[in-house]
Amino acid sequence: MSQSKSLLSAILHTKCPRCREGNMFPKGTLYTTSFADMHSNCANCGQTFEPEPGYYFGAMYVSFAFNVAVFLAAMVVLYQFLEDVSTTLMLGVLLVTIIGFLPVIFRLSRALWISIFVHYEGPSGEIPKKA
Repeated sequence: MSQSKSLLSAILHTKCPRCREGNMFPKGTLYTTSFADMHSNCANCGQTFEPEPGYYFGAMYVSFAFNVAVFLAAMVVLYQFLEDVSTTLMLGVLLVTIIGFLPVIFRLSRALWISIFVHYEGPSGEIPKKA
């Protein structure tokens, strides 16, 4: 029997929440213009990645939380190394940071959102494949 990946590992690697083996996103597209392209189903277990239209609207709230965390971390780092942090500097750092992390945060928020509703059932070889 194979050892399953942890939930955290599956989310961080954007794996299928049902089998934790198949990729949710095509390989090699993270920092390209097609970073938002997503497989429609898991190649291993057949789990659909968009169960209904508008399914990922809730992931926007998760993305917002990630962005707030990035904002707070940037603010702490700036105030640790600089005595005077201007609004322009803060906005510039945030803009560069948020745009830099956009593809990562987008994918992580979707992986976390679907993992809340689709639960792990086991390795793909041990569960029935969805049609």
